[in-house]
Amino acid sequence: MFKGLLGKKIGMTQIFDETGLAVPVTLIEAGPCYVTQVRTPQKDGYAAVQIGFGEAKPKRLSGGQLGHLKKSDLAPLRFLREFRSKDPQVKEGDVVSVDQFTVGQRVDVIGTSKGRGFAGVVKRHGFGGGPKTHGQSDRQRAPGSQGAGTTPGRIFKGKRGPGHMGTDRVTSQNLKLEIVDLERNLLGVRGAVAGARGSLVMIKEARKQ
Repeated sequence: MFKGLLGKKIGMTQIFDETGLAVPVTLIEAGPCYVTQVRTPQKDGYAAVQIGFGEAKPKRLSGGQLGHLKKSDLAPLRFLREFRSKDPQVKEGDVVSVDQFTVGQRVDVIGTSKGRGFAGVVKRHGFGGGPKTHGQSDRQRAPGSQGAGTTPGRIFKGKRGPGHMGTDRVTSQNLKLEIVDLERNLLGVRGAVAGARGSLVMIKEARKQ
């Protein structure tokens, strides 16, 4: 059966378990989501469920997007994402919410990490930097020499160096659900989730349990 949701990261807090231990929790406003399309192997070559989240103004969507949602008699939705599912047991127009999850269940949460812009090797890769003495003035956070000599006479692809950092798709795996609030459409997962407050996240059943 299909188990997946789209949501908005609210932020982090902490709760106390029955032993009095403080547990860090990320709160996610998950759903309600609407099934916008069910893909089948016969028609599309693979099995998946497309769901939508977050109402939007019609003028923010293209004509193709509005027509796609109109087929299922759905309001304009801001986000559409697909979840692979061999036996979805849902149909177009159905509403999916947090009631498909239970406290203690393990989930994977996918988010987009915060953009850090252009970053050096110390921040980006955790390099130690150069010596802080012996007359150095501008080499403290530099990567140091990384040439390869006569052979091959170039830098290999994939060498760690300064560059763009962040805005990557990050999957936090096997997180434990600590809160499932049906009234407020809230999920609380143990630990941190990639992304800024207010960013879109995908929640699905954990693959590695």
